Amino acid sequence: MSEHLKLVTGPVDRALAGKAPWQIVAITTSTVLGTIWLWNLLAEDESLYSRLKRRFFKLARRIPSVRQKIETEIAKINDGFTKDAAQYGQFITVLPQGGLRQDEVLQKVDEYLALGHYKWKEGFISGAVYYYNPDLVKLVTEVYGKASYTNPLHVDVFPGICKMEAEVIRMTAMLFNGGAKACGTMTTGGTESIMMACKAYRDYGRDVKGITKPNIVLPVTAHTAFDKSAKYFGMFTKTVPVDARTTEVDIKAMERAINRNTVMLVGSAPNYPYGTMDNIEAIAKLGKKYNIPVHVDACLGGFLIIFMKRAGYQVRPFDFSLDGVTSISADTHKYGFTPKGSSVILYSEKKYRHYQYTVTTDWPGGVYGSPTVNGSRAGGIIAATWATMMNFGLDGYVEATKRIIDTARYIEAQLRKIDNIYVFGTPATSVVAIGSKDFDIFRLSSELNSLGWNLNSLQFPSGIHICVTYMHTQDGIADKFVNDVRSKVALVMKNPEKPVEGKMAIYGVAQAVPDREVIGDFTKCFIDSMYYTPESQ
Repeated sequence: MSEHLKLVTGPVDRALAGKAPWQIVAITTSTVLGTIWLWNLLAEDESLYSRLKRRFFKLARRIPSVRQKIETEIAKINDGFTKDAAQYGQFITVLPQGGLRQDEVLQKVDEYLALGHYKWKEGFISGAVYYYNPDLVKLVTEVYGKASYTNPLHVDVFPGICKMEAEVIRMTAMLFNGGAKACGTMTTGGTESIMMACKAYRDYGRDVKGITKPNIVLPVTAHTAFDKSAKYFGMFTKTVPVDARTTEVDIKAMERAINRNTVMLVGSAPNYPYGTMDNIEAIAKLGKKYNIPVHVDACLGGFLIIFMKRAGYQVRPFDFSLDGVTSISADTHKYGFTPKGSSVILYSEKKYRHYQYTVTTDWPGGVYGSPTVNGSRAGGIIAATWATMMNFGLDGYVEATKRIIDTARYIEAQLRKIDNIYVFGTPATSVVAIGSKDFDIFRLSSELNSLGWNLNSLQFPSGIHICVTYMHTQDGIADKFVNDVRSKVALVMKNPEKPVEGKMAIYGVAQAVPDREVIGDFTKCFIDSMYYTPESQ
């Protein structure tokens, strides 16, 4: 033992030999600090290359000529966004002195809702509006009106609203094959549902495992709400590549990404970009192997995939029937057809949900606890969600699911017959994504936009997708879309080398910009334009 110790301490003794005490302290301190710095550098979840690249671009932006060029481009982008926002007539910027009559208010509402040119009721947009029926609108409007003043924060005042929320959660948990211990809460949307899962697992990892630098291991195709959650909660996202052919997450790469700081694994059912579903069964096995919670994001297609077997379609396991799946997020306000602002986050057992809660015990205002981000919540949305689910019933959802999936499969099959484009992977539910190896796919998107279609743009690689909703099941809509794609592909192929022009060119350029912070600045300009009002009028 002593000989081995000498091998370690010998070089240190020689380095310090003959040094004054203050020199020994300085050398020792420097060595310790250097070792700590190097350890922290190597222990970081973010790669050294990524950190160096970010640092390089940050320094480059300080160069006057580079900074001026960036500021000029941002000003141009901002000016374009502002002009788009300013086209919607006069803005009300001062509170009316005496108030408007009810008929005047309703007239203004109709005017504002008529702004925009896309024909969403006719099925010309991807996603966004998942169902529209005047009778359902009438029902939820009446229900929301009855419950518009309620707030489940005051459970003793509005116990009926809390009962409705509990029933929505139990019905949904049953549909996702949750057992008696399954539980959850309603939220305002998919992002909040995902945020709540991330918050729960961050706190669980810290309390149970002592993890202070938590990371999330997830596919690169997982919803960006996970990245948003990481920014909010001081977590790190370790993205895993997907198979180029299937667009499903690489399970072996996911396993390699797991380390001692991993607090959750994520799989999509399906993912937003391509509509394909990750191998949830394999991810659940990883969760069991490494004792890590597994979250299934079914925000987009959850209220389709739970009914697909009943509608006659085969579906791979994805829910609580898999040992290892500990939470699921699903949006009722998509294919549940409820009003906007409604989603659910489900857990396999209460111990995880408890870490979602925020509880303050020492506030002078009393003991305070809340289940989600908000304290006060809109009871009207809870009631309208409950009413929609009760009105549709199981048979109604199965019938709607069959129509939507039938339409999506038809569109997919027809698109695969068109030369010069290809379909990404095998769509699991309602999203069909296409790309091209022969021309810039954003040219096709631009051409379709000229016919009134509004599709979603993808990057890395370039692509576009259509999210099929109940609106697309109307007679003739699917055929019109396919025929328009076919005719526009033929038009583009007359000059396939021609670059994309107009607004769609931004997407192509954005992918080529290595400094992603610049793209972030462009995006902030767009968000700013959503809040545009003239300085004076």
